Amino acid sequence: MRTLSSNALIGVSLIALAMPASVMAQADTAAVPATASSVDPAAPVTTGATAPVPQAAAPAAAQALSPDSDIIVTARRREESIQDVPAVVNAVTAAEVAKLNLRDFQEVSTIVPGLSLSSNSNGTGGNAQLRGVNFDINASGQNPTVEFYQNDAPITAGVVLQQLYDIGQIEVLRGPQGTLRGRASPSGSITVTTRKPDLYKAGGYTNLTGNTIGTLNFNGGLGVPIIEGIAAIRVAGLINEDEGNRVKTVNPRIDGRDPYTRTYSGRVSALVTPFDALRLEGSFQRLDRRSRQFDQVESFNQVNPGVAASPITIRAEDRLSSQETPRTIHQKYDIYNGRAELALGGQRLIYQFQHYTQLIDSNLGQDYGNVFPNYDYGYFSGTNVKSTSHELRLQNEERVFGAFDYVLGVFDNKNSSPSDLLITTPVFLPAALGGGLAATVTTPVGRRGKTHEQSVFGNLTAHIGQSTEVSGGLRYIDYQSSGTLIQPGVVLPDPSIKDNKLIYSASIKHNFTREFMVYASTGSSYRAAINAIGDFSVRRSALENSFINLPPETSKSYEAGFKTTLMDGKLRFNASAFHQKFDNFVFRSPGVNGQSGVYYINYNQTTNAGVTTVTPQVGQFNFVAAVPVTVNGVEGELAFDVGSRLKLNLISSYALGKIKNGTIPCNDLNGDGIPDVTVSAPSVAQLAARVGANNLSSCTVTQRSSFQPPLSATLQAEYGMPVTDGTDVYIRGLASYFGKSQSDPSNIYDNVKQYAMVNLFAGIRDPNGNWEISLFAKNLFDTVRVLSRTDPLSSTYQVLQPPTFRSAAAVTTTSTYTGITTTPPREFGLNARFSFGSH
Repeated sequence: MRTLSSNALIGVSLIALAMPASVMAQADTAAVPATASSVDPAAPVTTGATAPVPQAAAPAAAQALSPDSDIIVTARRREESIQDVPAVVNAVTAAEVAKLNLRDFQEVSTIVPGLSLSSNSNGTGGNAQLRGVNFDINASGQNPTVEFYQNDAPITAGVVLQQLYDIGQIEVLRGPQGTLRGRASPSGSITVTTRKPDLYKAGGYTNLTGNTIGTLNFNGGLGVPIIEGIAAIRVAGLINEDEGNRVKTVNPRIDGRDPYTRTYSGRVSALVTPFDALRLEGSFQRLDRRSRQFDQVESFNQVNPGVAASPITIRAEDRLSSQETPRTIHQKYDIYNGRAELALGGQRLIYQFQHYTQLIDSNLGQDYGNVFPNYDYGYFSGTNVKSTSHELRLQNEERVFGAFDYVLGVFDNKNSSPSDLLITTPVFLPAALGGGLAATVTTPVGRRGKTHEQSVFGNLTAHIGQSTEVSGGLRYIDYQSSGTLIQPGVVLPDPSIKDNKLIYSASIKHNFTREFMVYASTGSSYRAAINAIGDFSVRRSALENSFINLPPETSKSYEAGFKTTLMDGKLRFNASAFHQKFDNFVFRSPGVNGQSGVYYINYNQTTNAGVTTVTPQVGQFNFVAAVPVTVNGVEGELAFDVGSRLKLNLISSYALGKIKNGTIPCNDLNGDGIPDVTVSAPSVAQLAARVGANNLSSCTVTQRSSFQPPLSATLQAEYGMPVTDGTDVYIRGLASYFGKSQSDPSNIYDNVKQYAMVNLFAGIRDPNGNWEISLFAKNLFDTVRVLSRTDPLSSTYQVLQPPTFRSAAAVTTTSTYTGITTTPPREFGLNARFSFGSH
């Protein structure tokens, strides 16, 4: 195990202390949030908001939590104060990323309540959940409920949910999006802006972290003007090595093969302004990540004492696996991003381009419960995704007739996502002949899919007097997709999709005073019809197909709230309430690492020695369903400067989504129309006797639509004081609270009790943000919670049948382990940050 030793920690400290004094003497603008004082002087200034006034940058150490730090966001495609936006926006500044040692993008959810972020265990993508509904990339594909953007262009979550470095700002926008930015998304969007080159001053930063659970992280950036005021370049990079989920295997055959992830990434950015009216930006980023992980398990008798004991008892806190074969994944991402802006006559024409590729190879073991000691089988997958987007928009810089702001644009997005699987199936001799392995059958499966989305959009904002604003927008979407599923001897065309939809947004806000604003908004959203991937049966029933090919989803949302700033900017208090209704919401029952879901009759086609056979076997898949969903919620934020040294920031979110009389796929072996509580896999004969030609069961339910806790909150606090003229000491904390949640109603063992996680930081820093050295503890009290739990893990294989032994029967065996995910382990660490010149 690569646990960081005390000598290594001392080594990092010595590196920090050996930095030249000249480096420590410069302002750490790398840690300054995107406030009015840090806006690039070459950037356009819009008159729709208060114009940035150049001023001395406030110390970075004092800004991240201060209500009177006027955070500038681009939620409405214009730079404006976050307090002026008639919507809920959570901004995570560069200062917060550094101060809270956010190394992985998924950690953003620890400071944004109601947001859940996760990466797929097979490496093919990521999930973001917000405002009371779920999203599963294996079900919804290119149609997430929350869209991601990097440098103003849409990008898949799998690319973003990696290591963080050289970030300018992250903005989480809640509620339906699409009339202003990129693609329609019903729950919100997350924008990521990387740091831009500085045209006037060289500068850079270094950030080093080591901890007691095997993490070594180094990232940094350096920017240099090539021609002052005209051209500049910035180079940034990251090296991160850690132990991933820190789950080890108990299997003695491969004992000592520790889990790991290794991530290497670099980014080159350029900025050119040949004359005042023209601004050109471009960047290239490559990220290469390799990982070896084991799936965490727990003995089922830990939660159900009535079942048999496991060969080796495993508890959640042990962080162990029974697997023999780890998941090995290699991901490589290339991102090309470009932007051109031309300002003429008080208008600005903007062209935004992005092209990215994903190469993902993975080897995933399928003997989840280690039913076959000293032998494993699985599948190999390869995915090569290419995506290209173009957006051209025109917007005003000076208000039209002194009263109107507008945005008009066109958008085009193409995705190609071919993937290939090689599925391995073991075939055993019958017990009478010793039961040994007779053969291994490999089945190649390929999928070819393309999507093309085009849209036109516009938004108009009318300023009525000095206090009232009315805004409205439309987007017309034209969507097409096609695909083919390829298996030996059979080609299954996915239904082609051609659809179009008009969505809208509208809002009104009124400032009763400069410090108190109220608003109300409404909007609609749309997600195209989908074809879920994962059921490779060659004999699907009509019911089965209805839970794979879903109609388009639509939704409408209503929101009202207020934003207020009091006590001369020392207190900020915002609150909102919302109601959202979905038709044909894409619902998928929860699963962990490909396990859990619904049992169904899977007709598996194999070819061996030129002979093709179709064998019925018990499969398990998280089918999807189109169901009606209603979500109600409230969100709030309170930030307070208690004197000059203590700062507090409390954010909370409550969102409860419910399915009402929705028809979903289910396990229903007793035929009562209620999802069964499942503790073991049925045999082929048992399942076939119940489901017949339908291949699976369905149930009508009223239940939660989300498996994350309805209530969550975060509290940040910081206290600092000077000890010398050039040194401050400080202590800061982050407490994240998660209320109780109910996962799959048919799994009585996967509910989660309420819990809290506390991170603590203490250290010394330059009062102007030149440098900072801190000791930290994440999950200080070592809180362990099981966040998800599958049904008992099962493995399916084939047994040759006498007397000819040319046919094989499928057999499913249930193990004594369940798959789980848990809260992150406790870690103690050291972080050192230095910067010089411009950020």
